[in-house]
Amino acid sequence: MPPAQHSATHFSHSLSTRATPEKIWQVWTDVPRWKDWDSGLKDARLDGPFQAGATGTLIPDKGPESRFVISEVSEGIFYTFKTKLPLGYLYVKRSLSTENGQTLFAHEVWFTGPFKGIFGRLLGKSYRELLPEVMNRIKILAEAKP
Repeated sequence: MPPAQHSATHFSHSLSTRATPEKIWQVWTDVPRWKDWDSGLKDARLDGPFQAGATGTLIPDKGPESRFVISEVSEGIFYTFKTKLPLGYLYVKRSLSTENGQTLFAHEVWFTGPFKGIFGRLLGKSYRELLPEVMNRIKILAEAKP
């Protein structure tokens, strides 16, 4: 996995776990339960099956409700979704791999468009601060799955 990015407009965090990749994938793709591990969300909904092109709604703890689209999926390996921002997007990519019997999972976030620097400063700082806690919650949930 790539090393963590640490700019205001592109950053990531990764962890290893004893949970199988399938268990992480189950946690990640259960959109209505995203609020169980993402402390920045009040709710999340997906309109239909988890696949490329599917749309959904994110309701953050702070700020307006937003729509998202799953832009790409490689089953059990990674997926990316994006949320429209003025003249750009917020992208989130979640990816899995295995190494030495451990599952490695990563969460990458980046902003695009002419205002990416502004959004990086306004939103990126809190996202970066939440990311390690969010990843640890995912790990705990996946490791507890039967």
